[in-house]
Amino acid sequence: MKIALQSLDASDTNFDEQLEAYVENADPIDPAVEKAVREIIADVRARGDSALLEYTARFDQLQVNDVSELRLSKEQISQQAKQTTSQLSTALEKAATRIQRYAEKQLTQDWSFEDEIGVHLGQKLTAIDAVGLYVPGGKAAYPSSVLMNVIPAKVAGVGRIVAAVPTPQGEMNTVLMRALELTEVDEVYTIGGAQAIAALAYGSQTITPVSKIIGPGNAYVSEAKRQVFGKVGIDMVAGPSEILVITDGATNPEWIALDLFSQAEHDNTARAILICPNKEYLQSVLDQMNQLIDSMPRADIICRSLKNNGLFIAVKDISEAVDIANRIAPEHLELSVEQPQQWLKQIRHVGAVFIGPYTSEVLGDYCAGSNHVLPTGGSARFFSPLGVYDFQKRTSWVKCSAQAAEELSEIAQQLAEAEGLFAHAAAARSRATPLKS
Repeated sequence: MKIALQSLDASDTNFDEQLEAYVENADPIDPAVEKAVREIIADVRARGDSALLEYTARFDQLQVNDVSELRLSKEQISQQAKQTTSQLSTALEKAATRIQRYAEKQLTQDWSFEDEIGVHLGQKLTAIDAVGLYVPGGKAAYPSSVLMNVIPAKVAGVGRIVAAVPTPQGEMNTVLMRALELTEVDEVYTIGGAQAIAALAYGSQTITPVSKIIGPGNAYVSEAKRQVFGKVGIDMVAGPSEILVITDGATNPEWIALDLFSQAEHDNTARAILICPNKEYLQSVLDQMNQLIDSMPRADIICRSLKNNGLFIAVKDISEAVDIANRIAPEHLELSVEQPQQWLKQIRHVGAVFIGPYTSEVLGDYCAGSNHVLPTGGSARFFSPLGVYDFQKRTSWVKCSAQAAEELSEIAQQLAEAEGLFAHAAAARSRATPLKS
């Protein structure tokens, strides 16, 4: 098996156009998926439990008489979790500890101050009441995503966390069950697909709706999250996984080859990009990839992914590499260069940065402690990694004394009248000349 991918040179006169074409080559919304999801959501809204039962039987080959039978008890989860090897269980526990420690650093406090005219202003934080977590189930399960999504919500103080976990033909992933047990998720339903997202957003006779939906899923799940946004909050509409590696050519090329493989193996749409000022080094990484590919269990997926979306870019220096990285705004960025902290200051748009040759991106995926739910598709220009702050609402408050209200009312009247909002102006004026009791 031989690796094929696109190569660009930043010194070419048409490089900007070529890079733009690569960046814009994202997966468009499939009209068929959009239509199917819209119909499923409407059906669940209209028929509730009956629709959920039918879709679960059709898509997961799991037939029950009542949605309550699709809710896993703590005993059922624990029974499945016990089948996890002690080694895996310990790994989950250690990862959870590190993720919680990181999340706790993100906690912020209420604040207030009094300004020079005696107006008191402040902000209070309130946790979201209920969060729904979608968890891909069956054989393709991701227990690390349970930790990354649930732990920040728990640290934020979310009172109710509901997980939707499809179990095709009743098959459960024991490691996934251990992660659900470890994070003490409140409710777990074996429902998947767009129908699960609809149930979490709108509720049914059995399932009480939530306020925000988080977690990864396939195209139907992502589209369903997009369509219910507004009724509920969502974490983000995630696109294909991405890695961009900047190296000066001093890092072991085998390490870089494997890091590129680590993202390419997700699926055919994943993106793996390497930028380096040394063309000979780029070739050495490609040589390593060709040597290693046949030993990869997911070699077919890796090869298709790299053929579709793999990219090597030759640049004049690291400064140019950083500029290109900021234009791409990748999900993951490895800064495998000498004096990486110097270059870190110039990184503006990226989901997460992995600094130095020893910091493989996969360590962040599982156990470093930072969150692996990250913006994709260039959305790092305006989105941030999932964190405690995503599960807290900020409420502003103002308190005026009579004297402060009188001083502010003149400003408010002028601005309100300029906008043609005369009841606003009257309300402000009333505070300037309060009625005598």
